[in-house]
Amino acid sequence: MEGLKVIEKRDKKIVEIADTKVGGGNFLFCAGPCAVESKEIMEEIVSYVKISKVNLLRGGAFKPRTSPYSFQGLGEEGLKILKETSRKHNIPFITEITDTKYVELVFKYADGFQIGSRNMSSFELLKEVGKTGKPVLLKRGMSATVEEFLNAAEYILSEGNENIILCERGIRSFDPAFRNILDLNAVAFLKKKTFLPVVVDPSHGTGRRDLVEKLAVAAMAVGADGIIVETHPYPEKALSDGFQSLDRDEFLSLAKSVEKFALFLGYEF
Repeated sequence: MEGLKVIEKRDKKIVEIADTKVGGGNFLFCAGPCAVESKEIMEEIVSYVKISKVNLLRGGAFKPRTSPYSFQGLGEEGLKILKETSRKHNIPFITEITDTKYVELVFKYADGFQIGSRNMSSFELLKEVGKTGKPVLLKRGMSATVEEFLNAAEYILSEGNENIILCERGIRSFDPAFRNILDLNAVAFLKKKTFLPVVVDPSHGTGRRDLVEKLAVAAMAVGADGIIVETHPYPEKALSDGFQSLDRDEFLSLAKSVEKFALFLGYEF
C-alpha cells in the first residue's frame, strides 16, 4: 500500500454533506429505500425516519441490477422526488451514480454521490465524480481486497476531491445463508490506516433484515463513523431488495439501539 495518499499520517477527515458532518466523532445515520418508487412511498418513509437521528437520506434513482429485467429506477423523476423530499424535511440526500453520462444530472440534484459496489472499479466514473468536489460515498466492491478498495478511493482523491466516505458493504463468500459477509476486520483496519471516515452498510452486508440491527451495533463497536441502512414501509412489496429492508417498527428498533450506543461511545449526530 506504499504511496497511497489515503493512508498518509494526518488529521482525521470530516466530510460535510450539506449540514451533515461525517467523521471526527460525527456519526452518519443514513436511511432510505434501495430504490425510489414514488413520492408517496418516500413521504411515508420520511414520516418515521425523521422521528430518529437520521441525518442523511438515501435512495436510488438509477439502479444497476443483476438482471436486466429487474426494476432499474425512475431516473430523473426519482431525483426530483428525492430533492423535493429532502428540501421539504431539511434532510440532505445521496444517490447512486452508475455512469459518467449521469454525473452532471446527479450533481444538479443530489448533495452527494454514492458509488455502488458494482462500480467501485469504474475508474473513469471515479475520476469524473472526483472532479466535481462533491462528497462521494464509495462502497467496497463485493470481491475487492482492501488495497483495491483504497486504490479506488485514490482515483477520486487524485482529482483533488478529499470528500470521500469509505463504505464496507460486505464481501462475497461461499455461504448461501447470507447475501454477503460483513467484513468488520476491514472497518477496524481502515479506521486505523486511513484519514477518511468509514461507514458500514449492514443491509447489504448480511442481506437479512433480521440481522441488520445487531450488525449495525457491531459496526459501531469497531469504530465505524456511521451506518447506511435500507428501509421500506412494505418490504414484501418493495421493487428492490425488500428482503433486507427494515419496515417501520424494525427501523425504529434499530434507531433506538443506534442512538443508545452512540451516546455510550460519545458520537454526535
